[in-house]
Amino acid sequence: MHVNISNSKLSIIILNRNTSRLLIGCLESVFALDLNQLPEIIVVDNGSNDDSVEKTRTLFPEVNLYEAGRNLGFAAANNLAASKISGDFLLLLNTDVILEKDSVSKMLELAKGDDRIAIVAPQLLNTDGTNQTSYEATPTLLTECTNRSLLKRLFPRRYPGKNQSLTEPVDVETVIGAVMLVRRKAFEEVGGFDESYFFFFEETDLAVRLRLAGWLVKHEPRARATHIQGGSAKSAPVGARVEFYRSRYIFFEKFYGKTSRNFLKSVVIFNLTLNMIAYGLLNLLTLGRIENADQKLLVRKTLLKWHLNGCPDNVGLPRD
Repeated sequence: MHVNISNSKLSIIILNRNTSRLLIGCLESVFALDLNQLPEIIVVDNGSNDDSVEKTRTLFPEVNLYEAGRNLGFAAANNLAASKISGDFLLLLNTDVILEKDSVSKMLELAKGDDRIAIVAPQLLNTDGTNQTSYEATPTLLTECTNRSLLKRLFPRRYPGKNQSLTEPVDVETVIGAVMLVRRKAFEEVGGFDESYFFFFEETDLAVRLRLAGWLVKHEPRARATHIQGGSAKSAPVGARVEFYRSRYIFFEKFYGKTSRNFLKSVVIFNLTLNMIAYGLLNLLTLGRIENADQKLLVRKTLLKWHLNGCPDNVGLPRD
């Protein structure tokens, strides 16, 4: 660690499940941060069966390692870690993130300058240095039932996209949860993450509740982090998509009611049906030559079957 600004009792929380290589890279970037003292670092292992735990203990003995013994999911695992920390600020990290050396100091500087700020999130980058989407408008029926990319092009102020060039911090509605600096006081005030969500939408739900409680959510474009996007979701694409839809329905029922949730489900079922027909015909006409066509068809078939069966709880990512 190199001297920069006070870390104001920073606690860093990293969740891991079977992403050993990514976890080590993430931790290496944490230990290279420009901070004047080593922050409290907690890794919660969600039931990994690879060498994540062994490598963390061997290479980073300073890290506090909690073995959950099973997959608690994003919300519950972060809440568990947050209950054990001593910091005034929580830095929540996915394992597929590489932090730039001054990223955390810049986020801390912004958060410490205004007591109303609850969340600060950086600019996320692809591995080639191009921008990723780092913040979003709150999901609504319009965003979820139409083309979000088109909305971003037509109404960029209301629906911001990754192509906007920002040089100063801005207020935003929600952030992408790969990297989030969270004020502990605000986090505890709203009760932490809602554990109804297992994977996806947890950070969106938190940001909405914080803003409703009068807190600010900020994007800090001068802080940057590479988001590799190679974690648990890619290792189980079908289960991850099921969890995405399940979480989206939880979010819509919570904030917009059952009627909105049911309408969204109907739109999704219609779209999945059309997608299956289109991919099936395309695969047939091209004699199966389209790359990953079979996999894409399988994902949509599984999702449609899950919806038609009433979205049962026993389908999705493993909980063991």
